[in-house]
Amino acid sequence: MMKHVIVYSLLIGLLTGCKKDNYPGSTISPYVAIFDIRQLYKGSDVRLTKENMGGSTTLTAMVVSDHSGGNLPAGLLIVQEARRLSALRGISIPIGDDAAKYVPGDSVTIKVEGGVLKRVGGILEITGIPASSVVRVSSGNSIPVNRVPSSSILNSPGDYESVLSVVVKGSFDPLPQPADVLSGDKVLNDGFGNLNLHVEASSGLAGVTAPVSANYYGIVLNTADGKGALTPQFRPRVAGDVVVLSSTVTIASAIITGFASDVKGADQPYEYVQLMATRDIDFSVTPFSVVILNNANASTPAGYPSKGWATGDMRSFKLNLFSGFAAKGSFFYVGGSGKMINGSGSTSMAGSNWIRAFDYSKQGGDGFGRATTGLMANSGNAFGIAVFHDSAVDVNSVPDDCIFISGGGSLYTAGPPEQGYKINNTDFYDIVNPITLQRQAYYKAGSNTLCFAYNTADVGYFNMLGGVYSPALGKWMTARAQNNVLMSKTSPVSLIEGDGSTQLK
Repeated sequence: MMKHVIVYSLLIGLLTGCKKDNYPGSTISPYVAIFDIRQLYKGSDVRLTKENMGGSTTLTAMVVSDHSGGNLPAGLLIVQEARRLSALRGISIPIGDDAAKYVPGDSVTIKVEGGVLKRVGGILEITGIPASSVVRVSSGNSIPVNRVPSSSILNSPGDYESVLSVVVKGSFDPLPQPADVLSGDKVLNDGFGNLNLHVEASSGLAGVTAPVSANYYGIVLNTADGKGALTPQFRPRVAGDVVVLSSTVTIASAIITGFASDVKGADQPYEYVQLMATRDIDFSVTPFSVVILNNANASTPAGYPSKGWATGDMRSFKLNLFSGFAAKGSFFYVGGSGKMINGSGSTSMAGSNWIRAFDYSKQGGDGFGRATTGLMANSGNAFGIAVFHDSAVDVNSVPDDCIFISGGGSLYTAGPPEQGYKINNTDFYDIVNPITLQRQAYYKAGSNTLCFAYNTADVGYFNMLGGVYSPALGKWMTARAQNNVLMSKTSPVSLIEGDGSTQLK
């Protein structure tokens, strides 16, 4: 019987027809998303009406502007929300002196019907809104941290305009001198791009000492050229928006720039790691070491690495670097005695700068590590590579640089006792969480979860890790990216040292 009722009802609906969006008992929400409002602007002024706002009239949003620091344009109330598609968007609304009455964390409703959407000096604003149209609903609400790499802001300035964001691990080039302050325009680099940091000379931030490394909370307010092209200007609001991370510079003497973990054909003894010296290094005077991890389920000892990088046996293998020389900015190599670019019968690399090479299938590591036919894993759980500014490595050793490929296996436990593989501050890892400021000294602890990926097995890829490192700043100006270079048996060495390779700045 129920089936017949349903069919009959459908037939009645088809025969009588229906009006689009006509649902008995439903009403259109009075609230419109900022995302939808911003979409209305196509380069010329738009008066906001019920019709072009889909029947809505009002914004409900969170205030992010703070005029107490004097570094935002006077009179602008800046709000944000993520009602549409969870896409966080912001908008600026000039309401005069009353804008200073609102503080971050205020939840407000704003009747915007009748206002005019227009760009004013590059900033998309809703003009013509009286201060009386703004109603504070509540105060003291938390605002989720919106961590944004500068590259995202530079690529899509409109999406981040009038949005509270945090640029993490920002620094200036050149490094600030002790007397330098934030006043004016400065180029802020976070490892993903260069962003203009603007501080008004009359603001409360102008006299703040320029730090070596800091997190910068702020709002993007765009400027526009004569053709309408937007240039983002990042503005901290108050002195507390600058969270200092470091006042010192730690420079890695050698950095990992690539590796061949799975050459074409038999891997042993042809696997190798490519590194770059960031200063002149005489290894006979200052010994280094390279440690390679293998965390396959069958590797022993099982469980978490109680001795860290020095766990040994089948889990880690050390190669000491105690002779040879590498000039600043030059590549050097560590690995198997084959010294060929892509396994047996391929181009010889004997003329390259090999600081250490031996047959690891017949010889164990220097101090720890069992002889193995596979120095680096080809798939599965994580393997890692680290370079140490010392030939002695123990459970407390912190590398100069390290990378990880994949993230599986028994890598880290908070304990007690805490066990894992210690990291240094790199383009991927932070000893102190840059957002929570909590200590996280190991891979897989806190935010230290990034890793590179395995390639298809037995094809012959060189994993080129292109990036830009500044020895002067002690940081990656452009984070490393995995460029998979497919090699043949006749590939020249220039293929793995050319375009896309790591550079020093």
